[in-house]
Amino acid sequence: MPEGDTVWQAARRLHTALAGCVLTRSDLRVPRFATADLTGRTVLDVTPRGKHLLTRIEGGLTLHSHLRMDGAWKVYAAGERWRGGADHQIRAVLGTAENTAVGYRLPVLELLRTSEEAKVVGHLGPDLLGPDWDPATALRNLLADPGRPVGEALLDQRNLAGVGNIFKSETCFLARVTPWLPVGEVPSPQRLVTAAKKLLEANRERPGGQRRLYVYGRAGRPCPRCRTAVRTADQDNRPTYWCPHCQSGPAG
Repeated sequence: MPEGDTVWQAARRLHTALAGCVLTRSDLRVPRFATADLTGRTVLDVTPRGKHLLTRIEGGLTLHSHLRMDGAWKVYAAGERWRGGADHQIRAVLGTAENTAVGYRLPVLELLRTSEEAKVVGHLGPDLLGPDWDPATALRNLLADPGRPVGEALLDQRNLAGVGNIFKSETCFLARVTPWLPVGEVPSPQRLVTAAKKLLEANRERPGGQRRLYVYGRAGRPCPRCRTAVRTADQDNRPTYWCPHCQSGPAG
């Protein structure tokens, strides 16, 4: 599942390609909205909210999408060949005179009133990369269930929005705790919030394949801090990585 930095990058690409332009093509390939026609309307902005994308369109409409595991938005210049996937994987097409945005394998795609956006993103905690970021609220949310493992608490988008499985492991590494330690037992728990913010901000300008990672995906390789071999185990059916020497707490 894409992390907050990846969604932020997708929103920026879409905003650059579409914002301020009139739609000359509109094709929503989901049964509920197949007859919706957005042509002639201007795209106002594309905003990320945690792992959600909100494309706001003239007339008080918002196209809400979520990438989950396999979804992607690709932007093509007018006349350029689409190559993001097979035709049957396309769920949305938004075209202007200069660019076309194509949504592939989108598991969530819905058209709603902009005034009703809270119905789809109102449950989210403060967005690590958004204007609503509030570290005090994020910390309070994380500590609301002190017995919950840190890794699970970080992944809960109701606590803070934007951390995925990669940055779960990375945040715990920077905070020097294992993902299985109860969040109420974390020394100086504000370190979790600070580390998560630092990681997403540092990576949002880098393409996804060029992230600088400390432990994620590095099982058996030396910890960059102490040279102990990084370990891996599942947490809630997700691969999790940590250093058994640098990070205090129970192991998976």
